[in-house]
Amino acid sequence: METVRFTLVGDGSSDRILLPIVEWTLRKAGVLAQGQFADPRQLPRRCSSFSERLAAAVDRFPCQVLFVHRDAEAGSWDQRRDEIRNALIGGVTPLNLPAVAVIPVRMSEAWLCFDFEAIRWASGNPAGQIRLKLPRIGETETERDPKARLHEALREASERTGRRRKAFNPHTAVHLIAERIQDFSPLRALPAFQRFEAAIDSGVKGGWRAALYDGSV
Repeated sequence: METVRFTLVGDGSSDRILLPIVEWTLRKAGVLAQGQFADPRQLPRRCSSFSERLAAAVDRFPCQVLFVHRDAEAGSWDQRRDEIRNALIGGVTPLNLPAVAVIPVRMSEAWLCFDFEAIRWASGNPAGQIRLKLPRIGETETERDPKARLHEALREASERTGRRRKAFNPHTAVHLIAERIQDFSPLRALPAFQRFEAAIDSGVKGGWRAALYDGSV
C-alpha cells in the first residue's frame, strides 16, 4: 500500500476535525496516510494572506500532499475552489506540489452530523435515548448553520440540565465525534464529499503530480 505524508490546512484550529475524514478517504483509495494538522496558532503571525498561510504551513509542516480546507458558507463551492487555486499559484513563491481541495458545504461540522452513536458517545451519555434533531444526511448541505445544529444536538444528547448543561463544552465534544466515527461512507451521499473523494482518486491514479485536485468534471 502506498504511503503518503500529508498536511491539512484549515481556516481555524477547530478544522482538525477533518483529519480523520481525510485519513479514512485516503485509506479507501489504497493509501497508507501519515497526516498532520497545520494548526494556525503554530504559524507565524505575519501571515496576512491565504497564500502566505499556505506557504508557512508547508514550511512548518513539510508534506508530499497538501490538503486545503475552505468552508463554502455563503459562497459557492466553485468560488472556494478558485480561492484555493489562486492562493497556491498567486504567492511570492508558487507552491509546486500536489494539493487537494477540501470544501464541505456549508461547514466542516456538516460532515459529522450523520452518526448519532458517535454524537451520543461524545456527549458523555452513550446510552441516551433522547431524539436528536439533526438533518438527514442528504439535507446537510442545505442546512443553514450545521455547527449550531450539531452543538445543540450534543447538548441534548448529554441530557444535562442546569449548571451542568451550561458547563458542557460542545467544541471539545465535536472533536470526539470525529475521532469516534469509524465509517464515513454515508458522506458519499453528499456532492461536496463526492468531489473530495474523486479528487483523491485522481491524485492516486495520476501519481500525485503537482496540481490542484478538486474532483470537478
